[in-house]
Amino acid sequence: MSDLMDALTVLEKEKGISKDVIVEAIEAALISAYKRNFHQAQNVRVDFNQDTGSVKVFARKNVVETVEDSRLEMSIDQAKEISPQYEEGDIVELEVTPKDFGRIAAQTAKQVVTQRVREAERGIIYSEFIDREEDIITGVVQRQDHRFMYVDLGRVEALLPTTEQIQSESYKTNDRIKVFITKVEKTTKGPQIMVSRTHPGLLKRLFELEVPEIYDGTVEIKSISREAGDRSKISVHAEDPEVDPVGSCVGPRGQRVQTIVNELHGEKIDIVRWSKDPVEYVANALSPSKVLEVQVKEEEKMTRVIVPDYQLSLAIGKRGQNARLAAKLTGWKIDIKSETEAIEKGLYDPNKQPEEPGYDEYDEELED
Repeated sequence: MSDLMDALTVLEKEKGISKDVIVEAIEAALISAYKRNFHQAQNVRVDFNQDTGSVKVFARKNVVETVEDSRLEMSIDQAKEISPQYEEGDIVELEVTPKDFGRIAAQTAKQVVTQRVREAERGIIYSEFIDREEDIITGVVQRQDHRFMYVDLGRVEALLPTTEQIQSESYKTNDRIKVFITKVEKTTKGPQIMVSRTHPGLLKRLFELEVPEIYDGTVEIKSISREAGDRSKISVHAEDPEVDPVGSCVGPRGQRVQTIVNELHGEKIDIVRWSKDPVEYVANALSPSKVLEVQVKEEEKMTRVIVPDYQLSLAIGKRGQNARLAAKLTGWKIDIKSETEAIEKGLYDPNKQPEEPGYDEYDEELED
């Protein structure tokens, strides 16, 4: 058992596990082992000597006038035979260490230490990853089943659910992959780490990694809308008028955004300038389409957007994707009309550029 004490000293230094805590746990486990192996139900105390590594078991008995349970009680007369100083209400301890208890004690102690080390390591891993929730991390693909892809993060394996995978992507064992940590939970089997490839946060973190101006706060990401694997829109803003937020994200010759596109295996990314003016913001969000006019209905948070006829399909996008992403990005509902249709319905006059949005015309059409 002296080897065990040396091991506990090492554990205290390397794992930060208190020796006293482990000894306390060992003593509790030894009491259970004694009762289980020797079919004893009395009240006992185990003394684990940290200097010698020896283990002794003591039965604890209450000193009483009349004994009702000899396993738990001792008469005052019996107690005084041991020592005249004992009085009623005292507790007498008698050593009852079985001959074969040393072997059982060694096995039990080893089990307790192994369990505590495992618990401590799980705790350390949990503490490490709970601080990295909503962060990006690189892992190695291990295997895949119908529910998850298992990604090795070094000290723990993360779960990438099928629903959080980009359908157009495929990975092989040992492929390196960047993932976004969505949730870290404690479970009976240790920390469970859920990750994603489709979360908008992945895109946000990728831009923070690639664009120094975002990382240092000069450029702020205001909003992200994403249809993972296909197309995303991101709105950016800089308080300093001298800073071009869109240019910062695009990078010299488009290198910064291209790095992110490559990481997402060709996902198209529209970077637009944020504005507190909904007219300007919605027009920017419909990029790459040109916009002739944006009419706003503040109360309903709705906009009508007039675009050139040849830009209508581009503004709406394939299966409505461009308009859908723009609406999600801005938080405004967007109704897109071609120039011809808007003129025919009297919703737009190409020769007149009103300073204020056409509220009256918009309200009439909504009522119709």
